[in-house]
Amino acid sequence: MGQTAVVETGGRQYAVAAGDLIYIPRMAGAVGDQITLDRVLLVRDDANTRTGRPHVEGAKVQGEIIAQDRDDKLIVFRFKRRVSYRRKNGHRQPRTRVRITAVHA
Repeated sequence: MGQTAVVETGGRQYAVAAGDLIYIPRMAGAVGDQITLDRVLLVRDDANTRTGRPHVEGAKVQGEIIAQDRDDKLIVFRFKRRVSYRRKNGHRQPRTRVRITAVHA
């Protein structure tokens, strides 16, 4: 099993291991850039588990930006009965696709 980690970015938490592909909220950078996620909450390997309070000291997760795209479309529909009020909008949240290359504890 190799090392796995739980990282926090964009207000969300992701369980990752080397080789994983994840979608995270938009981060600055171009396709092919290397990024470092240093808000690591937990690191686990075969022997032990380290948890942070709130973050694990010295731990980081390396990744590579694979794509900068947008999420699937969400329909935002507002409606009030009996007053002919209807508003329909679509929204696509920007996101970044990242391939995790290494977990360092």
